[in-house]
Amino acid sequence: MLADHVAADADRYAAQFARREPFRHVVIERFFTDAVAQALLETFPPFEKGNARNEAGVPGNKSTVERIRNLGSIYAALDDQIRSPGFLALISRITGIPDLQYDPWYFGGGTHENRNGQDLDPHVDFNRHPVEPWHRRLNLIVYLNPEWDDAWGGSLELHSDPRAADNRITTVTPLFNRAVIFETTEWSWHGFSRITLPPERAGTSRRSIALYFYTSDRPADELASPHATIYVDRPLPARFAEGHTLTAQDVAELRQLIDRRDQHNRRLYDDIRRLGDQVAQLKRAVGGGLLGGMRYLAGRALALLRK
Repeated sequence: MLADHVAADADRYAAQFARREPFRHVVIERFFTDAVAQALLETFPPFEKGNARNEAGVPGNKSTVERIRNLGSIYAALDDQIRSPGFLALISRITGIPDLQYDPWYFGGGTHENRNGQDLDPHVDFNRHPVEPWHRRLNLIVYLNPEWDDAWGGSLELHSDPRAADNRITTVTPLFNRAVIFETTEWSWHGFSRITLPPERAGTSRRSIALYFYTSDRPADELASPHATIYVDRPLPARFAEGHTLTAQDVAELRQLIDRRDQHNRRLYDDIRRLGDQVAQLKRAVGGGLLGGMRYLAGRALALLRK
């Protein structure tokens, strides 16, 4: 299914991937054969078939179908391809990451369709597989948009550090059959600005196939405690300065920014609450068992000695 040059030029792509601009990634044009890419586009699932709720459970303008094998013969063939030892070995050769593992659940991956008004705040991805004890190592995204303009928003942005004043951004326009492969680490910040289509392109959407790969372990300098996706809220647009008179559009955008920040905060509070519940359960389990009894007796003995 891949174009011949992907394997033939693997060493050249490996050299491009190794550069950290701003982190390891490579862009590969005409990733699939022309016929395969066209078939994937023609049978791309309708927006209504996917899950269009965000991480907070709120309906939005992004639709995802994770289990691509159920989308027809061309997607079943793609699933066969990406799980094959030959494909995994080729991606390992390009990225220098050995023993890559295919994700049969497609957690967070699959087909992605983003409509007008959708954006994605800069973030680093969740770093562990939700079911298996695997480390997330790579994202491979193939775009299926016959036309796209960076001025519309929606172009992939790779950040050196979105929290820093000297943040550097590399932009990848999501054009048809263009693939981008990038490492997933604690510093692989990425996202895209809000899609704002001109009236004559109102029916256009941003379509892609996202594939994630894992390994059983990872280098010590990349290790981190398990975490969910970590976002950095976008700053206020530059026009919000002293003396600026708010328009109805400004107010709507401010409300959207505040709602987004509130959603991120609620998700973090929920994570903290779950962790607190788990710690309380562990304390009860320890306190109610043999160890708890021994701790009680030891405390009583220490109190007697102090007398």
